[in-house]
Amino acid sequence: MKTMLAAVLHDFGDLRLEEVPVPQAAEYGDVVVAIKSCGICATDYKAIKGIRRNVNFPFVPGHEPSGIVAEVGPGATHFKPGDEVIVMPSGYCGYCKHCRVGNTHYCENAFTTGGDGPVHVWPGAFAQYMRTRDTSLFHKPANLSFDVAALTEPLSGAWKGVIQYSEMKVGDDVVVIGVGSIGLLCMMVARAAGAGKLVAIDTSEYALRNALALGATHVVNPASGDARAQVYDITPEGPDIIVEAAGPIQAVRLMVDLRRRGTRWNVFGITTHESFELDGGYTHFLEGRMDASFGTNPLAMSKAIRLMDRGLVDVERIISHRFPLSQIHDALQVMGTPDRNKIVINP
Repeated sequence: MKTMLAAVLHDFGDLRLEEVPVPQAAEYGDVVVAIKSCGICATDYKAIKGIRRNVNFPFVPGHEPSGIVAEVGPGATHFKPGDEVIVMPSGYCGYCKHCRVGNTHYCENAFTTGGDGPVHVWPGAFAQYMRTRDTSLFHKPANLSFDVAALTEPLSGAWKGVIQYSEMKVGDDVVVIGVGSIGLLCMMVARAAGAGKLVAIDTSEYALRNALALGATHVVNPASGDARAQVYDITPEGPDIIVEAAGPIQAVRLMVDLRRRGTRWNVFGITTHESFELDGGYTHFLEGRMDASFGTNPLAMSKAIRLMDRGLVDVERIISHRFPLSQIHDALQVMGTPDRNKIVINP
């Protein structure tokens, strides 16, 4: 039996590098991908550290992969061994009521590889090989490196949140709260889509310097004073769109405080079960619109690939560290530090 190296989470805080069997493409539509690159998402980090608790053990994390097709199973006719591919972490049936109307990420029979959301969680991409379905694969453009291609999934989430759900228009003034890797991607999508004023909010000066380098027109550090006053000095009429890409509940509360009449606001970054309050009458009066964005879908993945392929968003610029799979514990230590952006694992 062939084996491979994989990072297996046995309990919160107990991630082990182990030799495990190489997955097989045994079922209809199965594909086995040799993983070349996989980004570390904050949700991976939260699962490993026990901040996110919806995990069944043992669990192989990692849901932002690219690689090369190693084996195809029966019925997998659109890809062949040797094809360079990008992997969407979610798989869908195509037949349930949600799939039929295009909401494949709501699929009643969904699975995810190395992520969370559906009931069915397959081993993920912090491993040398991963099994998925051919419907979750996209051909990698030749001009994209595997590291860049691995960021398709987070970029697709940014496109889905900013463009598809919050419906950003050319000239909109956009505020992004939290400019770590996902916030920077949201900001870069907004810039590519023609944002007017593009305001980055973060308590990290490192993050704010990155935001300015990647297209923010203004930055605000809440530690330096009243964040709302600073934003309204920059945009006296108030923001058209606010994206919360930070995670802490304080960021959501700041987003609520920044609204004006008609603001679209997107709860994107928070993944933990914490509460915030809304004044019902005031919210009614503002007539704004709250959106949220979780996961991705084939449309968003396709749009993200085009953004990178056409050079409209350069995700290479947010990769700050790379580690081999054998050093994943070192990578996780860096994940817990403030001066980093996207970390990529190379199995």
